[in-house]
Amino acid sequence: MLNVLPPHPTGEAAPHPAAVWLDLFSPDANEVRLVEDLLGLKLPTREALEGIEQSSRLSFEDGVLRMATPVVAEADTDHPRVSHIGFILTPKHLISIRYDQLGMFEMVAHQVARDGGASSTAVFAALIGAFVARQADLLEEARARLDEISHQVFRRSAASPRSAMRNSALMREKMQLLGRIGERTSIIRESLLGADRMVDFAVDNATDWFTPELTARLRQSCQDIDALNLFEEHLLGKVQFLLDAVLGFIGIEQNDIFKVLTIASVVGIFPTLVAGWYGMNFANMPEYHWAWGYQFGIGVILASTILPLGWFKWRGWI
Repeated sequence: MLNVLPPHPTGEAAPHPAAVWLDLFSPDANEVRLVEDLLGLKLPTREALEGIEQSSRLSFEDGVLRMATPVVAEADTDHPRVSHIGFILTPKHLISIRYDQLGMFEMVAHQVARDGGASSTAVFAALIGAFVARQADLLEEARARLDEISHQVFRRSAASPRSAMRNSALMREKMQLLGRIGERTSIIRESLLGADRMVDFAVDNATDWFTPELTARLRQSCQDIDALNLFEEHLLGKVQFLLDAVLGFIGIEQNDIFKVLTIASVVGIFPTLVAGWYGMNFANMPEYHWAWGYQFGIGVILASTILPLGWFKWRGWI
């Protein structure tokens, strides 16, 4: 799809000499050829945008800025992923290439279409501002979800072993949720670092293209990105802290269950031993001929059960 702003005078969805911003969304070969023929520029492929080398992401040659950066795609789902976008910036034109639906592009396109008269550098600055605002919203959402998990993790522990088992299952769900938040935050960090380098590169190499006002806006965006990076580091630390806490609570609850099983096995040793003695059925066992032999055996079994339980209770083990 090719979006042209300002649109073609005849209403066609095609590039034209007066266009300032040409936004290519999952473009096909024909759309790429149309833009290349109009501007005389070679557009990067998707594989080129995904390169991790700094030289392949940022270049300034023959008065043309070529930039690429990772962004967060499908951020409204539980499984966001990295997407790559590219920019080709000249004093007259901005070409953006992307392969995922990104809300900041639609928002800026609506703003440019409404206001009109925007330059290529002004559109670029608006996109960077929208990007920073979107990353801030995503980090705020992650912080809110972490606060909710923190309140759930540090609430009062379950009192019974059965409730503890259910609580362990909930803790495992919290671990999965924390993992997803950590993954989302890492992707946001990658996108912030890429955008920060891109903006610095653009301002440093094309200083004459930007008005003082746009330069100040871009510098402010860089400062906002630095602040978001610090906030993102705080969130990653909180994710790790909550993961450690969840693992600790799961370990404690499992130890409590093992303790109950150990006490039950120890308490059952002596009654089993007594029952085994009187189950041997030897003829010379004198208790078989006692008038109260059965009651005596039951009493010994009960005593051998109650005494260890009392001991464990006195020691505070149960």
